[in-house]
Amino acid sequence: MDPLTPMLAVHECGEALDFYSRAFGATEEGERHEFKGKIGHARFRAFGAELMIADEFPPENTSPKSLGGTTVILHVEVDDVDAKTERAKAAGAEVIREPTNYPYGRISKIRDPYGHVWMLNQR
Repeated sequence: MDPLTPMLAVHECGEALDFYSRAFGATEEGERHEFKGKIGHARFRAFGAELMIADEFPPENTSPKSLGGTTVILHVEVDDVDAKTERAKAAGAEVIREPTNYPYGRISKIRDPYGHVWMLNQR
């Protein structure tokens, strides 16, 4: 396990796992754990990192949809920001910032259908 493993709260966790597979090439790892008819815990790997994911269970696990947004941006190093942005867009992500060159790299920002914001960075 990585020293820091983000856990995403979402509505419709099964659909979210399918989205991350299409958008980012994510692969689910391990078993899904069900709780009260929802997914209480699952793991997937995307961009070489492990993430955890679960359906929303307020008050301890609230999704960006219920909160009206997120304060966390998931920053990811990629080899081709343009291609990764287009793949995510084709899968249903909203492009917040088109790929743009900056002194520190080529950056794009996307919001997935579950309210999480991802910054894709190509150095």
